[in-house]
Amino acid sequence: MYCPYCRNPDSRVVDSRLADDGSAIRRRRQCPECGRRFSTVETTSLSVIKRSGAGEPFSRSKIINGVRKACQGRPVTEDDLALLAQEVEETVRASGVAEIDAHEVGLAILQPLRKLDQIAYLRFASVYQGFESLEDFEEAIDTLRRQAKDNERIPSGVQRPLTAQ
Repeated sequence: MYCPYCRNPDSRVVDSRLADDGSAIRRRRQCPECGRRFSTVETTSLSVIKRSGAGEPFSRSKIINGVRKACQGRPVTEDDLALLAQEVEETVRASGVAEIDAHEVGLAILQPLRKLDQIAYLRFASVYQGFESLEDFEEAIDTLRRQAKDNERIPSGVQRPLTAQ
C-alpha cells in the first residue's frame, strides 16, 4: 500500500475495524517514512456475470435501481431499498463464490422483496421468472396466499421453518 502523501511503498496498520454492515474492513495506517496516517477499506471482490458473458463488480446501487422500478407507486422508502440491497449482497456473499450469474442475483432479490412488498414482488418475479400468461400470475398469487395463511397459523414466538426457493 503506497502512502498517498509521500508515495512510500510501505505502511504500518495501526487499527482495523469491521465496517458497519460487516462487508468490509477499515484499516488505519501510518507511513514509516513521513509519519502521516491514512485509511483504507478492504472488501472481497464479487463479480456478476451478465448474459453476454461479461463480468462486472457487484453493485448495491444496481440492485436498488432494479427493484425501485418494481416498487414505483408502492409505499417503499429508500431506506427499505438500501436494506434489501444489503440483504441481497449478504446472501450472495454467503454463497462463497467470487463470481455469480446475474440471473442468480435476480433470484436472490425475490425473497426479501416478497417480505417488503407483495405487489413489487409480483412485478419483479414476472420478469425474473419469465411469466408468460395469466396462469403464471395466478399461480404466484396463490403461492403468496398459501404462505400468508401458513404464517397466520404459526403462533408468534415460534420458530418458522425455512422454505427452499
